Amino acid sequence: MTIVRLLLLCLCTGAATAAAAEHAAVVRSEFIYEKAPYPECHASTIVETAPGRLVASWFGGTKEKNPDVGIWVSRNDGTGWSTPVEVANGVQAGGKPRVPTWNPVLFQPKAGPLLLFYKVGPSFQAWWGEMRTSADGGRTWSAAQRLPDGIYGPIKNKPVQLADGTLLCPTSDETDEKPSKWRVYFERTTDLGKTWTKTAFFNDGLGVGAIQPSVLFLGGEKLLALGRTRQGKVFSIASPDNGRTWGKMSLTSVPNPNSGTDAVTLADGRHLLVYNNTPKGRTPLSVAISRDGADWKHVLDLETAPGEYSYPAVIQAADGRVHISYTWKREKIRHVVLNPPKL
Repeated sequence: MTIVRLLLLCLCTGAATAAAAEHAAVVRSEFIYEKAPYPECHASTIVETAPGRLVASWFGGTKEKNPDVGIWVSRNDGTGWSTPVEVANGVQAGGKPRVPTWNPVLFQPKAGPLLLFYKVGPSFQAWWGEMRTSADGGRTWSAAQRLPDGIYGPIKNKPVQLADGTLLCPTSDETDEKPSKWRVYFERTTDLGKTWTKTAFFNDGLGVGAIQPSVLFLGGEKLLALGRTRQGKVFSIASPDNGRTWGKMSLTSVPNPNSGTDAVTLADGRHLLVYNNTPKGRTPLSVAISRDGADWKHVLDLETAPGEYSYPAVIQAADGRVHISYTWKREKIRHVVLNPPKL
């Protein structure tokens, strides 16, 4: 790369970051850490454990799929992010080879300990689900609990807790057939992970190959799930009865370059989606708003520079602010805070 091209790239990157930071809705944009004992990270998740207290997690190691990839956690008590620590890995008993870990998902129930779900195994076709709990906001963690065979827990995006306390966990699988089937379904637990049930698959995995749903609340018992597909658009599927039954899966008008998304229903009733607003690649990373979950309006680009900006996680905190974490070039995890009335 010539010096001129390098300078142009730096200027472009700086301009993109500045453009996002100058948007009226952006309260703060920061890296959760600057240095780490591994070169690559991905698949972050974020949660509020108490007003003003955040916990984030992601997987990190030499490279995705490598055996040294572990689950890392950092906490923020309002004064800054703590040094990340590894809280789970794929070390196996009995001298068996270590395997990688994948896709952590944090969730704080209305009552009970902080939950950390993650996957363990040599590949996404052969992984299994595990969970750990924390009674002190992510400072210390229980021993790993392996989930029942065929239960993965939430696959990438956060569960939602229904009025009766049930956790509805959005999940999916990817088969090792050729072509591989990508199929969406849901798991439910009424006792914070002690026992589980699961739905049937909602799609055949071929006509629409879909994974990694997020759940939105449309009012009453109406739910809407959105997520990633191989068909170039975000998928949509609705439930009239709190996820007990679901309608037909369809494609929305929102672009999806086969990359993870996340979404949340805001306290004001609007819905917020974080996604890669492109038919190909993983930049830009953008935010859209909808009042009905069907018609989406692009409102903000978080990143527009060359590189990978992907796998967002989004929550709304007790103070109303929206917190987004995402992969920044597979090198760091970025945290952005938004003020929803400005969107």
